[in-house]
Amino acid sequence: MKKLWVYWWAWLGTAAFAAGPGGMADGVRDDALDGKVKATIEAWCAKPRPKPLKADEVAVTLVDLGDPKALRWGAHRGDQAIYPASVVKLFYLVAAQRWIEDGRLDESDELKRAMRDMIVDSYNEATHYVLDVLTGTTSGPELAPDSLRAWQEQRNAVNRYFASLGYTGINCNKKPWCEGPYGREVQAIRTFEPKRNLLTTDATARLMADIALDRVVTPARCEKMRTLLSRDPAAPATAEDQVHGFVGSAVPEGTKLWSKAGWTSQTRHDCAVVHLPDGRRLLLVIFTEGHATEEDLVPGIAKDLMAKP
Repeated sequence: MKKLWVYWWAWLGTAAFAAGPGGMADGVRDDALDGKVKATIEAWCAKPRPKPLKADEVAVTLVDLGDPKALRWGAHRGDQAIYPASVVKLFYLVAAQRWIEDGRLDESDELKRAMRDMIVDSYNEATHYVLDVLTGTTSGPELAPDSLRAWQEQRNAVNRYFASLGYTGINCNKKPWCEGPYGREVQAIRTFEPKRNLLTTDATARLMADIALDRVVTPARCEKMRTLLSRDPAAPATAEDQVHGFVGSAVPEGTKLWSKAGWTSQTRHDCAVVHLPDGRRLLLVIFTEGHATEEDLVPGIAKDLMAKP
């Protein structure tokens, strides 16, 4: 029965991607926060650097979580659709928790292991498994055109879920790869638009805020997700951790941190909730393109955004 639920959901509706702004679902766009984001980006674009930062190479959404009933936020290019790298795994995590809560998936030990590895260690292979069970699709040899269209409809299940919540301007139907896709995955890229996963910093901030504030799926499942997203800013650096070179590098001692980073040869992104020692609670989403090896950039921007007025 649960497998039938997966297929039923996969075939409902139309794909979520739409050419329009994705944004925060509630709260107000705040002039002071907008001004802070704008001033921070202008300052970083003016800094002398080996490769100067351009305004169209960065997107930022900053949210003040201090009053959950009246969120305030500001942004720079927050509605621009950008390749999210591993930040998309946050959306797959929420979808998996929704599917489990609704009885469409069993919360098996293997699925729990995959969700943990997808978020804690950002393993691509774990993400492949999660997306397969969410959509009832698998990678494999090329398909005939009709079968490929049916496969693509199933693969769009996660997109349809987020469309039902009002998300626009995003695409969440691709597997992340280390060496690249083959077979039907390449067929789908060549045949259907958009070619890549896409997120906006506004949409990512909305989802992370809902996890932080117990507003997506259920409070109990939000707590499970926060456990996977929890980071230790004081932990020693490792080869591919999600703290050093990201927002976690900029937080003061005593900060509590939950985050999901993403990086490729071209991108360096982070989405983080920080509970600062002074009592402030902030959410920062920073996407950068063309500066992937510059480990000071995301932390530097984050530090300036977290500075007191």
